[in-house]
Amino acid sequence: MFTLMTGFYKYMFKKDEYFVLILGLDNAGKTTFLEQTKTKFNRNYKGINLKKITSTVGLNIGKIDTSNIRLSFWDLGGQEELQSLWDKYYAESNAIIYVVDSSDENRLDESKSAFDQMISNASLQGVPLLVLANKQDLPNCVSMNIIDKLFCQEQSDMIQRSCKTQSASALTGEGIDEGIKWLVNCIKNNSFFRPPLQT
Repeated sequence: MFTLMTGFYKYMFKKDEYFVLILGLDNAGKTTFLEQTKTKFNRNYKGINLKKITSTVGLNIGKIDTSNIRLSFWDLGGQEELQSLWDKYYAESNAIIYVVDSSDENRLDESKSAFDQMISNASLQGVPLLVLANKQDLPNCVSMNIIDKLFCQEQSDMIQRSCKTQSASALTGEGIDEGIKWLVNCIKNNSFFRPPLQT
C-alpha cells in the first residue's frame, strides 16, 4: 500500500526538469535577469540587492517552477577567458537565453562574435534560443530591430530552431514574464529531441 501511495504521489507531483543556459558577455545583466526571474516565479524568495550584483566568475544557478515544469538555470560568466567553458554545458541544455547589453553599442560586435561561436556548436543544434535585449529602459540603447536582425534574422541555422528576440530590463523586470512564457512553450514542443530530467 505504501508503495502504491508513493507511486501515486510521484505521478501527481513529479515535474519535468529542463536546463537553461544563460549566456552573454560580462556585465550584460545575466545574473540580474536570473535574480529577477527567481523573484518573480518563486514565492517568498527575497533575493539579493540587484544594484550590488558584480560580474560572475564561474557559475550561478537557480530554479523556478512554472507551467507544471521546472526550469533549472545555469548562469555562466561572460568574460572572454570564461567563454571557453560554455561548451561544457551545451549537451545537457534544453534552451539558451543569450543576454545582450543593448546600452553598450561599443561591445555589440564582441557580443555577436561570442554568439556566433556559441550558436555554431553542433551540440546546440535545434535548441530554442531567446535573445534578451537587456537594458532597453536606458536612453540611446540599440534598437530592437537592429538586435533582432543581428542575432536572429541573419543566422542561417535559425530556420532549424525556435528563436525570439525579447525587449527587456532585468533591473525592472520588464519583458521577463513574456520571455519565460515563450521559452517554456518552445521547450515543451522540443522535448522529443531534448527530453527532460524527471524530478
